[in-house]
Amino acid sequence: MPDYVPHRVISLKGHAEFSERWLQDTIAGDPTILGLGDLVVRDVERRQPRAGRLDMLLSDPDSATRYEVELQLGPTDETHIIRTIEYWDIERRRYPQYEHVGVIVAEDITSRFLNVIGLFNGFIPLVALQVQALEIGNQITLSFTKIVDVMPLGEDDDDDSVFESTDRSYWLTGRGSELSLALVDQLVQLVQNVEPGLVAKYNKHYVGLARNGVAMNFMTFRPRNKHVIAEFKNPLTEDLTSRIEDLGIELLAKNRWNTYRLVLSPGDVEEHSALLVDLIRLSRDAYGG
Repeated sequence: MPDYVPHRVISLKGHAEFSERWLQDTIAGDPTILGLGDLVVRDVERRQPRAGRLDMLLSDPDSATRYEVELQLGPTDETHIIRTIEYWDIERRRYPQYEHVGVIVAEDITSRFLNVIGLFNGFIPLVALQVQALEIGNQITLSFTKIVDVMPLGEDDDDDSVFESTDRSYWLTGRGSELSLALVDQLVQLVQNVEPGLVAKYNKHYVGLARNGVAMNFMTFRPRNKHVIAEFKNPLTEDLTSRIEDLGIELLAKNRWNTYRLVLSPGDVEEHSALLVDLIRLSRDAYGG
């Protein structure tokens, strides 16, 4: 049997060595420890117009989502919640092209303020994370527990009018390449075997699918330089996830809609066509096609 490693919970608030700045630096060094996905740091101590400083601004490079993160040692309080919502609102107004999520991180999210946060959720996308510092021998480790999550909202991908339409040349000179667009072409060919008549529809933030100009985005593509991120809109299942992992295909962390996002490189479409066709069919069926 594995050996038991004794540990104890320590309070960061008022600690001589492990301050709020230490917590901020630790998260900045590896934002994935928050459990919100493969995020990157865009800014720390971000100055807000006519307000204070946002502790951290994180973003998901594979979706148009930004996270406004406020840290507090000890229990959360009214000012912490108000400050988080204020900074979230400032950022979403300044950068409306992104989705924005307010994130509260505190050592103790009390039941009183948990109820308050819960009232806002559904109207304001908020995540509340409770952080614990554990002392194990001479080492300190952090544990983050999601107490409040963003309430899932419906997508309106059928209406591409809210997105700026582009063309293939936009992606060739932007984030994509000849290589990644060739992968998109291969995937669209597989889609056409399942749902004839669909073609690629190029938008500013992703490549979707359409028939006679009408969007049918049960699958979308985000071309990068050397690969494509293909998103399938069918729900996650243990069997399907295991099948993907057994084949060695890179599966990105869950997004807020719990859909499959695969990183596909040259050769993957030919090698894994059977799996991809199954995913396409499941996504089409889940979409209602």
